[in-house]
Amino acid sequence: MDKKSIDNQSWAILIFLSLVWGCSFILIKKALIAFDPIQLACLRISISSLAFTPIMLWHRKDVDWSKWPKFLAIGLTGSGVPAFLFFMAQSHISSSVAGLLNSLTPIWTLLIGIFIFRLQFDRTKLVGVFIGFLGAASIVLLGSEDLTGGNPWYGILVIIATICYGSSVNMVQAFFGTTKPIIISSVSFFLIGPPALIYLAFSDFSTTLVTNPQALQALGAVSILSLAGTVLSTILFYTLVQKTSAVFGSTVTYLMPAIAIFWGFLDGETISILHFGGMALILLGVYITKK
Repeated sequence: MDKKSIDNQSWAILIFLSLVWGCSFILIKKALIAFDPIQLACLRISISSLAFTPIMLWHRKDVDWSKWPKFLAIGLTGSGVPAFLFFMAQSHISSSVAGLLNSLTPIWTLLIGIFIFRLQFDRTKLVGVFIGFLGAASIVLLGSEDLTGGNPWYGILVIIATICYGSSVNMVQAFFGTTKPIIISSVSFFLIGPPALIYLAFSDFSTTLVTNPQALQALGAVSILSLAGTVLSTILFYTLVQKTSAVFGSTVTYLMPAIAIFWGFLDGETISILHFGGMALILLGVYITKK
């Protein structure tokens, strides 16, 4: 990666994304008060897809539709599958723990880049990988129900989501290095949106919306999550990956854990030395793999 490509605009996008995505875990928690995880995941995808559809139609003549399988793969790994994994995970673990484990994304980005996309490999980075995974393992294996907000083993779902993220950013860099980020985002969501909309239409979502007194609050949380945390942020993130690299873009997770812990603390979640110890190990591992 050419260091000259990391300009002030890139750093500004990185900080903005860290703040927005750092708040996403508490929004997921607030959305779960009324709807089940599957409904919420489909709702997040549906809102984002509907928001992106006019943009996709506007740019439809600029889209290379022969690459639709790659657009679909980016949509599924970058947003589709992780949406389900996070909502399911946070029905059993706290938003703080989810935010901490999400910090593994740069490590998976590096590993996938090395072993699948054949990026240059420095063996000393294995030390960072090991330390990062040690931090994640300490949270999952040592965390009690009180410390993690439920069953710590559900943290594995978050780890799987970070593997998806690592795959997505590498595919963006490898397959769409010159494609406009707004096209990547709009087409990928246009492709994954219809199944989510169909599921919502045949679920009891509308009934819950009318009968549950907390439904509007939950709908507001997932709407903010979709429009700010997905639609706007996805475009900015793909722009950042193109301007710099997949690994630099994934360092958005440096600030996210602190933001997630801050919101979790304000919401009454238990914050312990285990959280800070795990975060320190993960971020140290990320730093070493990027050094």
